[in-house]
Formats: sequence, C-alpha cells, structure tokens
Amino acid sequence: MISTISQLFISNAYAEGAAPASQGGDFMQVLPLVALLAVFYFLILRPQQKRARELKTMIEALQKGDEVVTVGGMLGKVTKLGEDNVAIEIADNVVIQVQKAAVQNVLPKGTIKTL
Repeated sequence: MISTISQLFISNAYAEGAAPASQGGDFMQVLPLVALLAVFYFLILRPQQKRARELKTMIEALQKGDEVVTVGGMLGKVTKLGEDNVAIEIADNVVIQVQKAAVQNVLPKGTIKTL
C-alpha cells in the first residue's frame, strides 16, 4: 500500500546520458568576466591608486613657504607645519589651520599675488 502511494506522489528519476564535455567551453564562459575585471582594473583602480600615491608624496613633501590650494579652493602660503595640520596664510595677518589631507595642490612659487 505504501509503495503504491509513494509511486503516486514520487516519480522515479532516471539518469540521462551524460552530455559530451565541450572542449574549452568553461574557459569561454569565464573569458568575458576576466576581460571585464581587467578593464575595470586598468580604467578605474590603477589610476586611482596612482593619484593617491602622488597626493601622499606631495603632502609629505610640504614645506614652509609653499603656496597651496585647499580642497575648498582657498589659496595661501604655508606658514607652519604640524603632524596632521597645516597653518596657511590666506591674507595679511590672516592664518587658518587645515588638515594636511585638505591640501589639494602645491602651486609654483610666486603664483599667488597679493593685492
């Protein structure tokens, strides 16, 4: 009785013949993914890492008297260097302190002209 009921609800599974293995088929399926990852690396990750490395070396090379531009667009001359902060003179007797990471670019000497 139980075998009749199990045959009614559960069908038998029969193994089908194994499909012949395609040669190189797996590699051809993975190839677009590998190509996409390579393009992603060379167009996005590598230039970003290069820019971060350049920015780090620029910040480490900051010296007193350098003319800089901050991320906020402030132009000034470095008057004092701290461990994490930089004092920048943006006008006569006006000195602000910013984090070193806020320095975006070092300008050539003599770029900033006082009015």
